[in-house]
Amino acid sequence: MIDFEIAPLTRAAQKMTRELNVNLIRKLTRYYDEHEHAEIKEAEEIRKGSEAISEKLASLSAEKRGEKFGMSSVILGEERNWGDSALMISTADAFVGNMVVGAVGSPEQKARAEGKFVAFAITEPGCGSDTSAVQTTAQLDPETNEWILNGEKIFITGGRICELVVVWATLDKSLGRAAIKSFLVDKNNPGMKVAKLENKLGFRASDTAVLVFDDCRIPYDDILGESEIKPKTASKTGFKSVMSTFDASRPAVASLAVGIAQAALDFTKEKLEEEGYYFPYDRGPHKLKTVQAAVLDMEANLDAARLLTWRSASMLDTGQRNSLQASMAKSKAGRTATLVTQKCVELLGPLGYSCEWLAEKWMRDCKVTDIFEGTGQINFLIIARNILGFSRDQLK
Repeated sequence: MIDFEIAPLTRAAQKMTRELNVNLIRKLTRYYDEHEHAEIKEAEEIRKGSEAISEKLASLSAEKRGEKFGMSSVILGEERNWGDSALMISTADAFVGNMVVGAVGSPEQKARAEGKFVAFAITEPGCGSDTSAVQTTAQLDPETNEWILNGEKIFITGGRICELVVVWATLDKSLGRAAIKSFLVDKNNPGMKVAKLENKLGFRASDTAVLVFDDCRIPYDDILGESEIKPKTASKTGFKSVMSTFDASRPAVASLAVGIAQAALDFTKEKLEEEGYYFPYDRGPHKLKTVQAAVLDMEANLDAARLLTWRSASMLDTGQRNSLQASMAKSKAGRTATLVTQKCVELLGPLGYSCEWLAEKWMRDCKVTDIFEGTGQINFLIIARNILGFSRDQLK
């Protein structure tokens, strides 16, 4: 029997998160959307509120609270993103890079990253979805036993505010994927600099940076996993292991998308109900008015995205491989959020399109969920390969 009831302690943390959203986050969201790159003055206040929620969850063990880390994180992730995704990311003390370090880092590297915002740098001007095409190089200086990184990374979330960065680089371009390794680089390293901050359509409270590595020297031990290149065998700490971190990060991105879409749908229903609309669940689509049918269809699709997200997170908790399910959740949630927020703006009319309400902001913010952590199209490819049993070379 599958039980979808949320555990009492997670429910309590959910309520605390909603209160933080209503009492603080939502009051700030428009200002920081309009003032991209501005320092978030209330960051410490937001962190304190988030820490109180974390302490609430930590008051009982995962077993006693009824949910493990993955499930509780996506449930609360949805609630956090109902408030403002970009603000929550910009004031967080952990990010995708932390997941990578947690998956493949040494005990010393994990300790170094604990409590710090770790950015994740893969994308390059000539390398987007095809991660095997990474051009940033890492060469070992035998005299100093240091790695020397050279290259450029673009569209790095938190590239300005981070304290550490996980950087993908190749030890030998001629060997393709087998030579790609990840490195843990200190933000204060003089060989790395923030070259540019992007101006974006949405998610404007979160910085997105260009990072340049110019003879960036890092200690030998700052490589994540082993330095040996194994072209013919899969190393547990190599490329495949780093790629597997997407199995944890994609459910998190899916919950982000669901949270934004839920915020837009809740607001739209509230405004429509003020105009006399109601939404019956006891009749067929042919008996519904157009607006009623549209809202109920959005709710159904959003629930499907949510349940896919929960399934992928629960599999992660039980140690099952969830690559297929994580891609399903991410692709469904990203696409659904885009369609739901667009429809909400449409149903709200001119005011939905105006800056008087947040509907237009949610529509702009959610689009990135269909792009980062693997575009919707790339995730569709992953899904097809998994279902059909095709390799990357067989299905491109």
